[in-house]
Amino acid sequence: MTTNTVQLASVRVITDDLPHLVRFYEVLTGATPQYLTDDFVELVTPSATFALSTPERVAFITDDPPRAAANRTAIVEFVVEDVESLLAHMKTELGDDLDIVQAPTMMPWGNMSVLIRDPEGSLVNLYTPVTPQALRLQQNRTPQLPDAGQAARS
Repeated sequence: MTTNTVQLASVRVITDDLPHLVRFYEVLTGATPQYLTDDFVELVTPSATFALSTPERVAFITDDPPRAAANRTAIVEFVVEDVESLLAHMKTELGDDLDIVQAPTMMPWGNMSVLIRDPEGSLVNLYTPVTPQALRLQQNRTPQLPDAGQAARS
């Protein structure tokens, strides 16, 4: 029997304001935007690629093409080394453009989490595993924090 390994390669968000959304995710990820065309950008992170494009890039989907600012069903999640430090950096860089939905909160499973909205209205969860239980859980996932395994053993 042959297996077919499936791996998440990228997530793409459609936007009517590509420069604005690129700036948001550039600040969030720290990745350098790679403009493959004038309407398609990739931000390559250590675990996957985050892509952004305009509606024109997906116009070939004629039955029901993706629309900008229409996502109310998904949350994009990023594991980060220090959620509060990243939030402070984002506040400095983005100012009043940063929409904080939920301030840093300790979740019942041990993650410190902040929920924000990107400029298109998509929910974005930034979290840091902090309890031994959360560190063990993240250790069994991809991506792993560089020191997650060591911290879970201590």
